[in-house]
Amino acid sequence: MSVRVFAPAKINLTLQVGRPRADGLHPLQSVVMFADVGDIVEATADEGLALRITGEFGDELSASYDNLVIRAAHALAAEAGIAANAALVLEKDLPIASGIGGGSADAAATLRALNELWQIGFDAERLQKVARTLGADVPVCLGGRTAYMTGAGETWSELRAPSFAAVLVNPLTPVATPDVYRQFDAMNLGVAFKEHEAPDWADAEAALAQIAAAGNDLEPVARELLPEIGDILTELRADSRTRYAALSGSGATVFALTTEQHAAALAEQLQRAHPSWWVAETVLGA
Repeated sequence: MSVRVFAPAKINLTLQVGRPRADGLHPLQSVVMFADVGDIVEATADEGLALRITGEFGDELSASYDNLVIRAAHALAAEAGIAANAALVLEKDLPIASGIGGGSADAAATLRALNELWQIGFDAERLQKVARTLGADVPVCLGGRTAYMTGAGETWSELRAPSFAAVLVNPLTPVATPDVYRQFDAMNLGVAFKEHEAPDWADAEAALAQIAAAGNDLEPVARELLPEIGDILTELRADSRTRYAALSGSGATVFALTTEQHAAALAEQLQRAHPSWWVAETVLGA
């Protein structure tokens, strides 16, 4: 028996970040949508636990115990009180350390795949309990639906929003999330953080206006650490086909919200002009 689960990229359409709490974590608020591009996790019955990594970016990851896929398998087996027996394959097609939740999405997909393979039968609440032990982004990736993240990211609720045609761009230079947050604190940012209710977006125009007003508090920090992010944003924002462009998470992936008739052409033009970049046409929230 084999189970394959898609692990979609997570895009932070908005991101507000506050000063670190007493526990050292930063409070945040973020609207996230999931793309129709991502990784794939496949689980097959086997003796022992093994991970093989393939895909465009597979060579950049280690299949060691620290890999979130392995950690997710062990965490689920421990919660179920069973042995972690499975052969896992991660097809890694999303860039590494790119601010689109790749590792967290892979962990969430592993939980779903093994819950089925091992016939554990955990419901969503029980799987969320395991997801919370693996990282702040894993619970929302497990849900896989348009959501409003709060707390340090581990708390989320579904929200109503339209889908968006989009283009994702990454310069294939990683930006370490801890470095971004250290610089954020060094710049004394986060002082204006205020808690807000989850938005309710009935139509695209209302959503675009509020997305633009909220922005991403980490964008100026990431741009300082990797100026190429600013170059990508400048190019996208100057293109008439772009309705809105910003950084996702801590970077270095930038997203441009566009229209169905323009997405493919915009992505093709960017890839032609910048062959060293990772460019993907997608739909968010479909």
